[in-house]
Order: sequence, then C-alpha cells, then structure tokens
Amino acid sequence: MVAAQHSASGVDALDLRILGAVIEHQDASVKEIAAGLGIPASTCAFRLRTLRGRGILSAPRVHVDPTAVGSPVQAMIRVRLGNHNKVGVDALFDALTETTGVLQVFHIAGADDFLVHVAVSDAAALRDIVLEKITVHEIVRATETQLVFELREGAGVVPRPGM
Repeated sequence: MVAAQHSASGVDALDLRILGAVIEHQDASVKEIAAGLGIPASTCAFRLRTLRGRGILSAPRVHVDPTAVGSPVQAMIRVRLGNHNKVGVDALFDALTETTGVLQVFHIAGADDFLVHVAVSDAAALRDIVLEKITVHEIVRATETQLVFELREGAGVVPRPGM
C-alpha cells in the first residue's frame, strides 16, 4: 500500500476530494459521499472524523436569507481609522461583530482598516449603523458606504467535482 501524499497543510488528494463532495452535497450521508467518490464508507467516515478533529472541517453554519427576514439592503462599509492602537482596534472589532445586521467584519491592510458587510431593512437603518455603531468610536476617522447590488458565492478553496 502506498502512503498518502500530504500537502504542507496535512491534507492529501483524497481529503480534498471528500471536502469537495461535502461542499457540493451538504445534505448527503457519508454512504452517499463515499459511493459518489468510489471509496469505502468506513474510509470516508474516518477521514471526515479526522478532518473535523483537526479543525479543517467544522459543523455547517445556518444560512439565513437576509431578505426573507426583513433585511433586503446589503452594503459594504469601509472604515478608516485615525490611529491604530490595540485597545481601540480590538474594541471596535468586538463592537462591530456584536452589532445586529453585521454579517462579516474584515480587519484589512491598505487605505482602509475595516470592511463591514451589513444587511439592513432600509437606508435609514444603514445610516443608523454608520452613525450609531461605527463613527461613535473615537478611533474612527472616516467611513464610506457602498451598496451591494448582487452577491454570489465564489468557488472556495477546495476543488469540487465537475469544476
């Protein structure tokens, strides 16, 4: 038997195939995934347990459609800081991630310091997030808000069958 070739991350080609199948068919059973890949169900189950145990694969997150729950307006808010001290940055980061309507917060490098993806009910709610949740922090120098017209998921980092 030939030993599996692992990449620097410790994930081999079979792990990637299993991950791709799980992403593509999230509701499939282990038996269905294994059958689709042409491997024994026991191998598939062992690999999935190992991937979960190593933190490579985590439990699926519940996706809620923002429009269906009354938040059809999505925007990206660019936040530029006036100064960069750890306490201020951490406080802002924590406050943003705890704000209702905030979907994702990116602490980034470049001209801007944070990118905040939000979903809200209307323009007034968007204004309120900017004025009442972001610019109230002394560390914030400026914001710029961009409306999202359409959002599509990318292919991700794991190749999927048929792609």
